[in-house]
Amino acid sequence: MTVTAASDLPAEPAQRETSHRAHVLRRLFRDKIAFGAAIVLASVALAAIFAPWIAPHDPYLTDLSKVMQPPSEQHWFGTDNTGRDILSRIIFGARNTLMMGLCGVLIGGLLGGTLGILAAFYRRADGYIMRVVDIMLAFPAILIGLAVAAIFGAGLTAVLIALVVSDIPGVARVARGSAMGVMGQEFMEAGRAVGVSDFTLIWRYLTLNCISTIFVYLTLRFGQTILIGSALGFLGMGAQPPTAELGMMAAQGRDFLFMAPHIATIPSLAIFVIVLAANLLGDALRDVLDPRLQT
Repeated sequence: MTVTAASDLPAEPAQRETSHRAHVLRRLFRDKIAFGAAIVLASVALAAIFAPWIAPHDPYLTDLSKVMQPPSEQHWFGTDNTGRDILSRIIFGARNTLMMGLCGVLIGGLLGGTLGILAAFYRRADGYIMRVVDIMLAFPAILIGLAVAAIFGAGLTAVLIALVVSDIPGVARVARGSAMGVMGQEFMEAGRAVGVSDFTLIWRYLTLNCISTIFVYLTLRFGQTILIGSALGFLGMGAQPPTAELGMMAAQGRDFLFMAPHIATIPSLAIFVIVLAANLLGDALRDVLDPRLQT
């Protein structure tokens, strides 16, 4: 009888994990739409990160001699009502817009995922936790933004709080549904029977088995979070002048739609491209990562 060395045992799981990752990447790269969306998002993210070195002009420098100029060789996207370069402001504005969306999804996902998993694990607390989630779900993000802005004042912080609160309920519901399925598995009952601590069961066995489902949901939620943040900025609850933010830039240009339509339409198109790319990439990641959609 051949005896397998203990050191050889981890090799197969590691190889399977590497093979699975390679398969996921191959499927993702074969999807031309998803690959194009990933390129667009990566380009926008890199431009936002390196904005001080990429922007052709100072986004906050006003020049009253160049007010509302149309797109030209010197200013590719034209200038706004104070003579500021719109391309430079979009590059800097994308930084704030992406930051709001990313922070809203990450913080909301962390808090919502924690609530959902705890609700599934501690059945006595399930009713209380999910009723709180239902209450949060009843308040739209715009109403939350208005309330936060009224208390703390308008700004990026108010928008971020509104985005986090609006993301928590959906993530909590998804996490709870996924965790409830894992709780019915035999290894959870076996862990309880041998005296494994609650923390180990929650983190090592429950959370790690639910994290892919939560991640898929968050990728789909990212584009919607950016859109909500831009809408709050458009309504004046987000970044305040002269800070560059795409929603606020679109709002500033609405008074000049007939004289200089590019002031409002170009930032709006930037929001459209970012949200569309995020949604397309999220759909592709869902198709690749969701086990129920595997063929």
